[in-house]
Amino acid sequence: MNRRRIIQGGVAAMLGMPLLSRVSWAASSPIRVGMLIPESGPAGLFGPSSRNCTELGVQDINARGGVLGRPIEVLYADGGLPPAQAAQAALRLWRGRKVEVLIGMHDSAVREAVAAMLDGKLPYIYTPTTEGGGCAPATYVIGETPQQQLLPVMPWLAQNRNVKKWYLIGNDYVWPRDSNVVAKEAIAASGGEVVGEEYLPFTVDNFDASLGRIRDSGAEGVFITLVGGASVGFNRAFASFGLPAKALRLCTLLEENTLLGIGAQNTEGLYSSTGYFATLPSGAARQFADRYRSTFDNAKAPLNGLAESCYEGLLLLEAMAAKAGSLEPKATEAVAEGLAYEGPRGRIELLGRYAAKNIYLAESKGTEFEIVQTFENVPPGQSCTN
Repeated sequence: MNRRRIIQGGVAAMLGMPLLSRVSWAASSPIRVGMLIPESGPAGLFGPSSRNCTELGVQDINARGGVLGRPIEVLYADGGLPPAQAAQAALRLWRGRKVEVLIGMHDSAVREAVAAMLDGKLPYIYTPTTEGGGCAPATYVIGETPQQQLLPVMPWLAQNRNVKKWYLIGNDYVWPRDSNVVAKEAIAASGGEVVGEEYLPFTVDNFDASLGRIRDSGAEGVFITLVGGASVGFNRAFASFGLPAKALRLCTLLEENTLLGIGAQNTEGLYSSTGYFATLPSGAARQFADRYRSTFDNAKAPLNGLAESCYEGLLLLEAMAAKAGSLEPKATEAVAEGLAYEGPRGRIELLGRYAAKNIYLAESKGTEFEIVQTFENVPPGQSCTN
């Protein structure tokens, strides 16, 4: 079911807006923002928290006067569908519901289908972790790239955790395979070696054979690019095999929702590298996390980096529209380079339509993350030119 949130008229009065602003606000037609988030499929568990973070972004931006002096109205569609179906859902938002910008938090296969369908005719902000490589027109990527998550992190683990022998395991699609290309660079640069590599279909739910190979390989570290339920099942089985005593685990798509599913008893030696955790210590991050938990049921829909990226997508929309004075694709492209904003993650700056940002390495402590190292303002390692 689609939901709309418009702060207008009497609601504006509750926000303390001046009378003149309230009158002109009520007369303004809303800017319709299409939000493509997973409501089904392997990533469907991120849907509720993604909606929650989107709602917080709408509240904040509308309280500041909206975008281009107009309130935001968000229209949702399911980004968890197969790529062709998700692209059709995005097309209905654009042509049928008349959205003026699309924000997506979904997998990269859907991104490619949506970007091809839009063909640069609508600004498209892609927010989650990504393998990179996409340079569609008027498309802006603020999620973490493998270069950001691995190139500084794997050498740090080699030096500080004495990890030199790595086993690579992931689902069989583009993100794990491209991530492992970068992982091999980082491992080689730190004097390490790859002792095993395998890719599993999404349907696999028994990992005994893989865990046997990992045990026999002599791996000191396991780089995991399994998604959602597969990550949960693998990490539970990893602990039951007694492997945390032999090798640490590093993930680049492990956040609070998945960690909760893995269970506190299964998280020894489990690390995550990404751009946001709900436990970030900065003032802006703490305020955002406190507000989320006081507004929503964090037990049912835990705050996490993928969901928070939806909030960041709205912040980029706000900053881009303010600088361009328009949401026309050519106008947004003209102002994208060097565009920056401040949010719960800190300062984010677009470089070649990808985002430079801080990267955090965290160790799992039960069902929470403890930040062990911060890598500041890491470049995306990807670039698109207009």
